[in-house]
Amino acid sequence: MASPLNNTTTSDQEMADLERHDCVERVQWVLNTPKPPGLSQELIGTAVSWRNKVPFLNMQSGLKHELFSMLKATFPILSWCQNYKPNQFKRDLLAGLTLASLCIPQSIGYATLAKLDPQYGLYTSVVPPLIYTLMGTSREIAIGPVAVISLLLSSMVQKLEDPMANPIAYHKLVLTVTFFAGTFQAAFGLFRSGFLIDFLSHAAIVGFMAGAAIVIGLQQLKGLLGITHFTNKTDVISVLKVVWSSFQHPWNPYNFLLGCSFLIFILITRFLGRKNKKLFWLPAIAPLVSVVLATLIVFLTKADKHGVNIVKHIKGGLNPSSVDQLQFNGPHVGELAKIGLIVAIIALTEAIAVGRSFAAIKGYHLDGNKEMVAMGFMNIIGSFTTCYVATGSFSRTAVNFSAGCETAMSNIVMAVTVFISLELLTKLLYYTPVAILASIILSALPGLIDVNEACNIWKVDKLDFLACIGAFLGVLFATVEIGLLVAVTISFAKIIVVSIRPGTETLGKLPETDAFGDVNQYPMAVKTPGVLIMRLKSALLCFANANFVRERIMKWVIEEEKDSKLRNAEKTIQIVILDISNLMDIDTSGIASLEELHKNFDSNGMKLAIANPRWQVIHKLKLANFVPKIGGRVFLSIGEAMASFSV
Repeated sequence: MASPLNNTTTSDQEMADLERHDCVERVQWVLNTPKPPGLSQELIGTAVSWRNKVPFLNMQSGLKHELFSMLKATFPILSWCQNYKPNQFKRDLLAGLTLASLCIPQSIGYATLAKLDPQYGLYTSVVPPLIYTLMGTSREIAIGPVAVISLLLSSMVQKLEDPMANPIAYHKLVLTVTFFAGTFQAAFGLFRSGFLIDFLSHAAIVGFMAGAAIVIGLQQLKGLLGITHFTNKTDVISVLKVVWSSFQHPWNPYNFLLGCSFLIFILITRFLGRKNKKLFWLPAIAPLVSVVLATLIVFLTKADKHGVNIVKHIKGGLNPSSVDQLQFNGPHVGELAKIGLIVAIIALTEAIAVGRSFAAIKGYHLDGNKEMVAMGFMNIIGSFTTCYVATGSFSRTAVNFSAGCETAMSNIVMAVTVFISLELLTKLLYYTPVAILASIILSALPGLIDVNEACNIWKVDKLDFLACIGAFLGVLFATVEIGLLVAVTISFAKIIVVSIRPGTETLGKLPETDAFGDVNQYPMAVKTPGVLIMRLKSALLCFANANFVRERIMKWVIEEEKDSKLRNAEKTIQIVILDISNLMDIDTSGIASLEELHKNFDSNGMKLAIANPRWQVIHKLKLANFVPKIGGRVFLSIGEAMASFSV
């Protein structure tokens, strides 16, 4: 009669055999995966997805339904206007009027910052908002000229044409840049290439915006101090030299007193608006009130006869056509296209960041690709109607949101109000002092400098902070382009460093779980004698990092061997299990490094096993005949690999 002990032993043996059989079967799951899609199939898949997204390419339903679906996809206004209610229009009307009171003086000021005639800013606040309302998906974003884009245009285009010596030629180049910027933006959206704007990281944008804010502020000293001869350079040293030299000559303090008085007034209203949310309208109308009061003061006191600089003539009326002014055959076409690309990326980055911020508050999704297409077409059409590059403004969007806007209809109200102003009120702005426009721009700059965010970037990621401070110093002490170039270069350098020097970590089994974790992160993790488990912390094993990874793994193995000998351990390393669950792809150099690892381990009496390979990786390893070389030791998980060896 068999003893219970023998029965228990037999039962355990059967369970172990069954588990081993299941493990072998699961290994076949890994090795017998179907062929992954190749490059051509991925491109075909993209075309199919576009076929499904563009309704008229999919003719399964009725033609009318498909046509209307296509129109709704192209013009989102057709979706939300069907259920538009009178109560919503009341809120949008209030928000649009409040927005216009802020937009009119800001647009005139930003046009002067771009070294354009004041009416260009007003033109840019009419047509682009109307086009965006038809095609955009954001409910809150306010479209128009912004300070950073105005600075970019003036700083780069003036190198090709002097706006003071030849203003007509300069205007034509700016309009051409606007066309190129719109074309690039629309192309990014149509080809779903929004990832391109991510090359400017969040940290780089924070630094760039802060540097641009200071540069813009320095540029406003010309209007605030009434300086007649000012430098075309934007760096802080050149500007301060001009300001200092102006003090060496007799100067008129009236511009400074007028500008500073209303700057203080605007800042006080902003403080009151933040303290009491019900007074949101106060800082919104403060710039317009400042313009009206300052214009009256100059007109009644004849201050323009005593040295106060005024705007003088502003051309009114509907946006004139500018199709014939676009320059596609001149010597500067290549440079204009390059400037257009830079401006397009900066404008998209600012607009999408603003739109997503407020969409998150309202709890709806913002389609980035549709936003790019909308921004692109509004700037293309804007270039045909005497507008320069428009984008989403954070300060005006915040006012729009605070005023209770419900839909993009507030942009239409704003655009109509600005158009009425162009038709009826431009003559009243003749005596508007330039110092007031400078003070309005200066009042908007603190919102571009985010010191708290820079401190957070420093705490979280030092390399990101390096990109941030690089962009800031580049814009401040060199040029806008150099600041952007420094930021992008540092961001790319970070990507290269991370990809070339990927981390590796030693894993141990976490007590009372089936999970394995980094022994440095989890000190309680237990190592199995004779087994070294390592994980790659890289998505790509390629020519750039293959040798580094191989040397890093060999170094760990040698160090573990030394530690085992010092501890007089019974078993030195016999098995190295490489967890490649993070590895998304591998090239021939990566495979060669794994083969070399296998040879080194084999010559030292150790075995190499691969755990949890991804689809593309295992397919390439099979094509390279790597799996047979390591004896088929490829497993579904680390646990499966551990169970397959009797160490």
